[in-house]
Amino acid sequence: MKLNSGFISHSDGEDHLLVSTGATAFSGLVRSNQTAAFIISCLETETTEDEIVEKMLAQYDAPRDIIARDVKKIVEQLRGIGAIDD
Repeated sequence: MKLNSGFISHSDGEDHLLVSTGATAFSGLVRSNQTAAFIISCLETETTEDEIVEKMLAQYDAPRDIIARDVKKIVEQLRGIGAIDD
């Protein structure tokens, strides 16, 4: 899976945004926290949920089950707006 090319990810330090370019059914932007921003950045190249979980385990001190749950939830939300190409 990978981030749909109709979306642009932008981070300016504190604000993390995912913006639709207008080439998708979703129009608007998504403001996200650091965890979601990290997941979105992982989606800029072809990846899997398991690979994202492994990257997050290396980055954050949190239990695997919590990280896996968060990754699944955010990926489902991104799929819901058409931001992920499978």
